[in-house]
Amino acid sequence: MKVTVVVPTYDERDNLPVAVERLTSLPVSDLHILVVDDNSPDGTGELADKLAAELPDVVGVLHRTEKDGLGRAYIAGITRALDEGAEIVIQMDADLSHPAEVIPAMLDKLETSGAGVVLGSRYVPGGSTAEEWKWYRKALSAWANFYVNLILRLGVKDATAGFKAWQADTLRAIDVASIRSNGYSFQVEMNYRTIKKGITIAEVPIRFEERTKGASKMSLKVQLESAAMPWKLLLGRQV
Repeated sequence: MKVTVVVPTYDERDNLPVAVERLTSLPVSDLHILVVDDNSPDGTGELADKLAAELPDVVGVLHRTEKDGLGRAYIAGITRALDEGAEIVIQMDADLSHPAEVIPAMLDKLETSGAGVVLGSRYVPGGSTAEEWKWYRKALSAWANFYVNLILRLGVKDATAGFKAWQADTLRAIDVASIRSNGYSFQVEMNYRTIKKGITIAEVPIRFEERTKGASKMSLKVQLESAAMPWKLLLGRQV
């Protein structure tokens, strides 16, 4: 079963080799890595090409000409992965905040639970956020999940999770290529479409780590879009 991990990058030159090493060391057969680079000025794209040359059967690279958001990068990567025959697609950030070692458990849950997608969850028993997070950041994250679930009633503990393992059929069912939201609200819209299709979402616990190198991509614009997204989805407005 072909498993493709889609890893969007923008200025992740220091983190990408570590992420690739962690992924290639997993006990997962037929695992592939697709790096989606948004023309990083720090040379991440060139480094990705080098990794692909060293591991041509494992690593692929999709170069995009501009930086236009995490959601757009994921859609481009997921679409490519599906076109290349992936049966399971994993979303994973390049900043090392998502623990690659949990992927086998996510795949097992996907196989045994009948779910269409498995979230790497900070808020189910056994999950946690980074110890480095200040109290207000933890409070903001917890509030965001409460807020999204209050409006959309997704029935999941970590509605804004970005670490996910998808059945390819689920991605096709929710017509992932048509999603227009961006940033972190993209994660919420994907979950909402899944629930509206009657497809089950499962969760496994993860410890979410703080990035050690590079800068966070969480801007005020992204936060405002994320706050508005649940209402747009609920009211059926174009997003």
